[in-house]
Amino acid sequence: MTYHAKVIAGGTIVIPADLRREFGIKDGDTVALESDGERIALRRDDPETALARLREAMEGYSVDRFLNERRQDWGE
Repeated sequence: MTYHAKVIAGGTIVIPADLRREFGIKDGDTVALESDGERIALRRDDPETALARLREAMEGYSVDRFLNERRQDWGE
């Protein structure tokens, strides 16, 4: 679904209420804006969400795997 928001004085953008409810964004919350040069993506930036993203990124990775990969890099 596409939502539209107007940029007002000072670069302020109001996130539509439906999206705030859907993503649990409340007054005072911090959000992250990411750009790929063409688009701007907005995501929640609370500690719980950040930790969940980190856990997902590290899933299946271990110290043993890391050391084995480094040993291969070093030709051991």
